[in-house]
Amino acid sequence: MGDITGFMKHTRQDFEKEAAGERIKHWKEFYKDMAEDDIRRQGARCMDCGVPFCQSGCPIGNIIPDWNDLVYHNKWKEAIERLHKTNNFPEFTGLVCPAPCENACVLAINEPAVTIKNIEVSIIERAYKEGWIKPTPPKKRTGKKVAVVGSVPAGLSCADQLNKAGHVVTVFEKNEVLGGLLTLGIPEFKMEKWVVERRLQRMEKEGVKFKTKVHIGVDMSAKELIDTFDAVVLAGGAEAPRDLPVEGRDLKGVHFAMEFLAQQNRECLGQKMAKDEKISAEGKKVIVLGGGDTGSDCIGTSNRQGAVSVLNFELLPRPPKERDEDNPWPQWAFVERTSTSHEEGVERDYAVMTKKLSGENGVLKKLHAIRLKFGEKDPATGRRAMEEVLGSDFTVDVDLILLAMGFLGPVKNGMLEELGVELDQRGNVKTDENRMTSVNGVFAAGDMRRGQSLVVWAINEGRAAAQGVHQYLMPELVNS
Repeated sequence: MGDITGFMKHTRQDFEKEAAGERIKHWKEFYKDMAEDDIRRQGARCMDCGVPFCQSGCPIGNIIPDWNDLVYHNKWKEAIERLHKTNNFPEFTGLVCPAPCENACVLAINEPAVTIKNIEVSIIERAYKEGWIKPTPPKKRTGKKVAVVGSVPAGLSCADQLNKAGHVVTVFEKNEVLGGLLTLGIPEFKMEKWVVERRLQRMEKEGVKFKTKVHIGVDMSAKELIDTFDAVVLAGGAEAPRDLPVEGRDLKGVHFAMEFLAQQNRECLGQKMAKDEKISAEGKKVIVLGGGDTGSDCIGTSNRQGAVSVLNFELLPRPPKERDEDNPWPQWAFVERTSTSHEEGVERDYAVMTKKLSGENGVLKKLHAIRLKFGEKDPATGRRAMEEVLGSDFTVDVDLILLAMGFLGPVKNGMLEELGVELDQRGNVKTDENRMTSVNGVFAAGDMRRGQSLVVWAINEGRAAAQGVHQYLMPELVNS
């Protein structure tokens, strides 16, 4: 702890943002660089607590106080070495992680938390700028071959760890581009895709093999994969979206969020598509159903495409401005959050249930909804009874509805059916403590195993699966 009074002397300073009215005119990232001295002062706010709750709040256990202190002391190279010990991809988490570590920061009990996320991305970008991030292939190979299905963060972190251990790793991706949701789900304005490509190029130079346009269970059988490789890791994500089972769902103008976001990301990558194929918000009244990160991404994308208006309906009640008594620190704070996309223009409404959709000549025109009220929390489940408010029906004109209501787990048909892996009660792939499925030699990681979650959890999952695979392939080495 280099400055024992740093947290008293310095206030929280976030990255400056381009004005909302300007940033919606382009698809680039809009945060401005912070002066090095300012970043170091933010590092000085870390109190090096006796019990650093930020580390327990971080799913991958980043040693946060250490690299905060190293930044303060201008030891950037040591900081990236410490950061890479626990996090394969700090440039991803530093941009798109919601920072549960900051929710658990001790300073956040009664003051704004340390800017952990901003310091993290500053460390990795400084490391790239200085040329410290260089390919380091393993010195020896084990001769074992591992297939990783899916280039999502869980798959990439698993591949990275296994490659470092000396195994020969091949990553199979069904899409034409690598990165999964990092590339096709997260909008360009939140993370430009060269950030993903930069890391993939390093992994490739270190020996990881990538194969795109190979859909396991469609283009290549799962059996062939098992017969060819010594171990297989399933990291295909939770891609089955929650649908809206109401009258009018089949009208033209109702789409899943990921269809919408992936199209725009492909366009940002330079791909062309016919005008009648594109899902566009230009000149339209848009309603986004779902108040999470995916819904927020749809809002920012709709405004950049030129939507006339954007409404955001959430089924649940409006969260409180501050923590409730039953949601104490250092838990994740269930409070109302305003994302950068919300700042750019949206009307948010809560406790709204869609009852039906209507249109003309097969084209969406109106959304019919009703307001809800919620009872007290059930002590056993934590849930509140939901009831429709009589007489609160209302109708809204709409041209485009985007369904961002979460996901129901992995897609079952195809690969999972062919493998016959056991599923858990939630429909995710069931594994043991080593991340092995019910099929010997087949492992699972990320959203496919735990359900829809955060990038930082995906990295944790990939690292854990890699450890399980390594133990399975090299028991004599691991147990010696």
